[in-house]
Amino acid sequence: MPEYISLVLFGTVFAMLLLGFPVAFTLGGVSLIFGYLTFGLDFFQLMPLRIWGTMTNYVLIAVPLFVYMGLMLEKSGLAEELLETMAMLFGKMRGGLAISVIVVGAVLAASTGIVGATVVTMGLLSLPTMLKRGYSVELSTGTICAAGTLGQIIPPSIVLVLLGSVLNISIGDMFIGAVIPGLLLVVLYVLWILLIAFFRPKSAPAMPAAELADFRAVGMYRRIIRAFLLPFFLILAVLGSIFAGIASPTEAAAVGALGATLLTLWQKKLSMQTLREVMRGTTTLTCMVFILLVGATAFGLVFRGLNGDRYITGLIMEAGLEAHHFLFIVMLVIFIAGFFIDFIEITFIIVPVVAPIFQHMGVDLLWVGILIALNLQTSFLTPPFGFSLFYLKGVAPPQVSTAQIYRGIIPFIAIQLVCLVMVVFWPETVTWLPKVMAKHP
Repeated sequence: MPEYISLVLFGTVFAMLLLGFPVAFTLGGVSLIFGYLTFGLDFFQLMPLRIWGTMTNYVLIAVPLFVYMGLMLEKSGLAEELLETMAMLFGKMRGGLAISVIVVGAVLAASTGIVGATVVTMGLLSLPTMLKRGYSVELSTGTICAAGTLGQIIPPSIVLVLLGSVLNISIGDMFIGAVIPGLLLVVLYVLWILLIAFFRPKSAPAMPAAELADFRAVGMYRRIIRAFLLPFFLILAVLGSIFAGIASPTEAAAVGALGATLLTLWQKKLSMQTLREVMRGTTTLTCMVFILLVGATAFGLVFRGLNGDRYITGLIMEAGLEAHHFLFIVMLVIFIAGFFIDFIEITFIIVPVVAPIFQHMGVDLLWVGILIALNLQTSFLTPPFGFSLFYLKGVAPPQVSTAQIYRGIIPFIAIQLVCLVMVVFWPETVTWLPKVMAKHP
């Protein structure tokens, strides 16, 4: 039966991914083979039309534009200035330096959404300083990795763009719905750091009074305004235009790309070399995303052609699973899959399979999309393949071991799961703001 063949297709793809085969070519190649064996040459007449439909999706133009914006801001030097200023503002508190890393991570997330760039930038700038000030290695590395992954949930996030496209939800609604869960996660991170500073003060000491006095003595307010004003204008231009209904996410991404270029010019960091590096990086990341999207399109076409989605939906319905039971299973599968495969692969393989089932059960797909985004965020932190861990290890001082980084991120993974559970039990954290924005555009 075709339904059983669809399960073999899914199992083959997943097994080959776990064996380490390239994701895009595994998705596309296995799907083409199954498509030919099942549907014959007629399959190859339909496949190009589906790929063309994906490539001409206007919403997905936002992906390269947001990637460009993030990489350009990394070159501008704004992150360094913002981090130094925040460190001094919170420096009087125990754990203040770690809190400043979280806050800057949130600001950079709202400005860029590029996890790798944020982790590397803050790893280079703040990790040596935190270690020098007497912070524990585990708290320092865990804080930096966790702050870097905020770009996954705080808009504008590429994850939210891709999830919105797969779930067929407005990207603007995804961005608005993610605001409160993203801020909630920031608050939980800060509370954890304050607890560590209270119970283990030697792990998170305050900054020396002499440095704070020097900061306050020379142009403190001018530095604060300069550090915060430029990123604020960029965030206002991008997210403000989306939330106010002035621009679509794609149009706002174009505004952000131009704004990041102008900010880099303002900082006197724009050159042909910088432009060349940013455009090369944007092209590389965009090609990676879109070749995965082509493979996922092939997979989805064959899987649905074999009635795999209907078969799985039927199995779930016959099993008598309630919506919350099925949600728990999906969240568990995504969390475990995050240990081994990337968030993009999970988005394109698992989400298209489960989305119709949630829709059939009458579950709000916007809420589900934000829950999946929160869950996917853990994939950047969970060993052995957490990308944030590799990014930080690549720029960390030699004395920082991989084991210390792994130990450091465990509490923050737990915090992410706590946040996920809170959003599960209080869906209003996702749905309230989009409803308010819809009533008062």
